[in-house]
Amino acid sequence: MTKRNQAVGAYGERCAVRHLIEAGLRPIARNWRCPDGEIDIIAWDGPVLAFCEVKTRRTEDFGSPAEAVVRAKARRLRGLAARWLAATGTTAEEVRFDVLAVRLPVAGPARVEHVRGAF
Repeated sequence: MTKRNQAVGAYGERCAVRHLIEAGLRPIARNWRCPDGEIDIIAWDGPVLAFCEVKTRRTEDFGSPAEAVVRAKARRLRGLAARWLAATGTTAEEVRFDVLAVRLPVAGPARVEHVRGAF
């Protein structure tokens, strides 16, 4: 991954966190890593624990950001969530998997689409 792509992704994640906070969620972890991968954002939405995948795109040449979360990625995120829950001892009434699709237009502010319960 190029430094430019890393910078775009990091900016997208900051936009996503801001969006979650404005929507009333409470982020508790960012960029949690283990040998199997990374969870972008983990946030409380009331009693629901949301594991959030952030996808940022400058163009839609390769589809929308949300379309980048394919079945294999969803399966991996479920496994990562189980590892995080076990590692932290956290319990929740309900667990949800969200996708935050961040679009960065040439001009103007970023647009964030929050797909709750995406998979």
